[in-house]
Amino acid sequence: QVQLAESGGRLVQSGESLKLACVASGRFFSSYAMGWFRQAPGKEREFVGVTSQSGNTTHYADSVKGRFTISRDNAKNMAYLQMNNLTPEDTALYYCAANPKWMGRTTNGYDAWGQGTQVTVSS
Repeated sequence: QVQLAESGGRLVQSGESLKLACVASGRFFSSYAMGWFRQAPGKEREFVGVTSQSGNTTHYADSVKGRFTISRDNAKNMAYLQMNNLTPEDTALYYCAANPKWMGRTTNGYDAWGQGTQVTVSS
């Protein structure tokens, strides 16, 4: 199993960009699909996007499609979430997660989670 840790979250202005990073320790990082989720105060954790084990395939939530891009570097055990044109509605705690079996769009199947990194977008 992998252990995950996110970084890069901070306070930004509306319209700005931000790139989050997720570092994995442990074995077989490249065998996991890597997902990004977010949770705003008082709301359930929601799917942001996911990349396949190779990074060749990605899926995104409609709310971020065209603005967010997920990538990964298996040689470095890293996954990334590039976020452009941020709005206050993107304010949340962002998590990366690893799924050994499929590119899930719900939290089901993700068996490793980071501690989260806070993104706050001011208007």
